[in-house]
Amino acid sequence: MIFTLLGSGTSQGIPVIGCVCATCTSTDSRDNRLRCSAFIEDDANAVIIDVGPDFRTQALNHGVTNIDAVFLTHEHNDHIIGLDDLRPMIFKSMKPMRIYAEPRVLDEIKDRFPYAFIEQPYPGAPRFELLPILPGGRVSIGNISVEAVRTHHGSLPILSYIIQDQIAYMTDTNEIPEDTADKVADIPILILDMLRKKRHHSHFSFDEALAAAASINAGRTYFIHMSHLMGPTKEWESSLPQDIFPSYDGLSFELQ
Repeated sequence: MIFTLLGSGTSQGIPVIGCVCATCTSTDSRDNRLRCSAFIEDDANAVIIDVGPDFRTQALNHGVTNIDAVFLTHEHNDHIIGLDDLRPMIFKSMKPMRIYAEPRVLDEIKDRFPYAFIEQPYPGAPRFELLPILPGGRVSIGNISVEAVRTHHGSLPILSYIIQDQIAYMTDTNEIPEDTADKVADIPILILDMLRKKRHHSHFSFDEALAAAASINAGRTYFIHMSHLMGPTKEWESSLPQDIFPSYDGLSFELQ
């Protein structure tokens, strides 16, 4: 079973359109970041966490040919607006795509993709099966186990996910409730939101992410959702403590 980060960047991605800062003009491939998304696959099944505006490019870059289910963290556009690009996989399976999210997020999908739910859709429209999941809920797609846990993205309660009890995926957050922190304590791999050095109202800053990582004490922590304002990766990665690393698009882990 393989877990791959399809994207590790912010809602704007890197390079940011029109920006000529050192990060956006970097030749280090790690500084070219598409919007956040994670893909988990084994020989029989595949699932994805979040489907943003870069999904088509990500799927082509990584040879993604099948997805059995989608798990969404929250309803912001950089996490759901690529759902329409799932159509080839829906046509291939001839079944609606299963989408797991909180009820609030499922309602947003109906509002943003109304053509997927009308009684007589036009030919070529996607079809979605909307399935509610709440914190503490666990879903198995074949041998792939996904558990939802609560985190907060500013004032917005969102979902993070634990994969195979081995990876905690926590993007877009600046608060991890105590019960969630207890659940992921000492997990082998933590993928954790870290936007920039300056404090932000809904994302962990560099110092806040370091503190959260130290509290969880994962075997290895990888920061995700980095802004171009962090600067080029090579300029700050050496300041990270042992066992904490910057993530990058295409980073992958083998799971049991």
